[in-house]
Amino acid sequence: MVGAGVVGLATAWHLHRAGLSVTVVEQDHVAAGASWGNAGWLTPPITTPLPEPAILKSGIKAFVSPNSPVYVPPRFDPVLVRFLSGFLRRSTSRAWSEAMSYYIPLNRKSLEAFDELTENGVAEPTVTPEAFLACFDKPGQHRMLQEEFEQIDAAGQPIQSEVIDGDAARELVPALSDRVVEAIRLDGTRYIDPPAYLRSLADAVRAQGTKILEGTRVTDVDGGRPSSPASVTVQSNVRSGETRSESPARGAGEAERLTADVVVLATGAWLPEFSQKFGVRQVIQAGRGYSFSIEIDPNPTMPVYLPAQRVACTPLGDRFRVAGMMEFQRPDAPLDPRRIEAIVGAAKPMFTGANFDQREDEWVGSRPVTPDGLPQIGPTVSPRVHVAGGHGMWGITLGPLTGRLLTEAITTGEVPDLLEPFNPLR
Repeated sequence: MVGAGVVGLATAWHLHRAGLSVTVVEQDHVAAGASWGNAGWLTPPITTPLPEPAILKSGIKAFVSPNSPVYVPPRFDPVLVRFLSGFLRRSTSRAWSEAMSYYIPLNRKSLEAFDELTENGVAEPTVTPEAFLACFDKPGQHRMLQEEFEQIDAAGQPIQSEVIDGDAARELVPALSDRVVEAIRLDGTRYIDPPAYLRSLADAVRAQGTKILEGTRVTDVDGGRPSSPASVTVQSNVRSGETRSESPARGAGEAERLTADVVVLATGAWLPEFSQKFGVRQVIQAGRGYSFSIEIDPNPTMPVYLPAQRVACTPLGDRFRVAGMMEFQRPDAPLDPRRIEAIVGAAKPMFTGANFDQREDEWVGSRPVTPDGLPQIGPTVSPRVHVAGGHGMWGITLGPLTGRLLTEAITTGEVPDLLEPFNPLR
């Protein structure tokens, strides 16, 4: 298993539970990527394909403003050009409906997959709030989201929602400011504390006897082709300055060769680095998200979404995580402070008692986004090399279910029907 985000760890957990011996190799540390700093929402009612007709209505101008919630830095990048051209082609009603029909069966099973982990050793709970609240600062503004909900419901995914006024919203979340004039209350959601949940999932994986080799960068994956069908080899080395309790004898920079019957690539936005070698031609673009945490009094007891500002907020312990942005940038580019300031500027007027000037945990992470909005899950041209990634914003919601379904494909040799639309070779 290459990658220790939520998808990689969930897959490792299921593979071991199915009777396989598993080793997880992670270039940084558990949940170092998009799994750590996201909003932690488990929202199957609104888990939908990212390419949608509204994107075309926004116009190109909205994508190049540094303050835009969806930002494309003006630069020439052949991979980005390929991604954007494919993404825009799929931003039609017909393409959205087709992709949505593939998401719905997964969404119906996604929370059940979390319950399975909870019942079998993952100590950190999922939280079921009283409601999930989408808030607006202009009368009638809720209609844009209500129309999306109606479209989702018409596609076959029921949504339980209710429009309420600003006062009713403040009864649920007293920290909302008077700027909030209306809201939509959404039921059927949960949330997690991403860092705490991923630590707990990693603990459960280790408790099974699985090794997680952190600080270990994979440099090559080879084998698994008809000419060498017996095994796959993974070349790796320990990064400078890293240590590994599971392998204390190895020093920084020392190479290691691991041999496996099957390798699963779950490396998020870095997936093409090795998947292309095994016939996966569809590009994956890093859709970078930003987040930070603040003190707020009183701390909300439920997630708050600001649809017009595209800002997602979640209570995590005694702090409030504020997240946003979809920045199509290189996954290894440094954090851009302008993105943080844009989120602050959008969210600050919507709350009272919130200290946006004393931010902690400022973070940027790369979601793996595909042009058609569908993840890549399943075998490559080699039946011994599988990929699991490209979930975009829905890696947390769909991660545990991805692990379960991919394990079924690996152990039976038959791809489950639910995974057929997500063929990495499409």
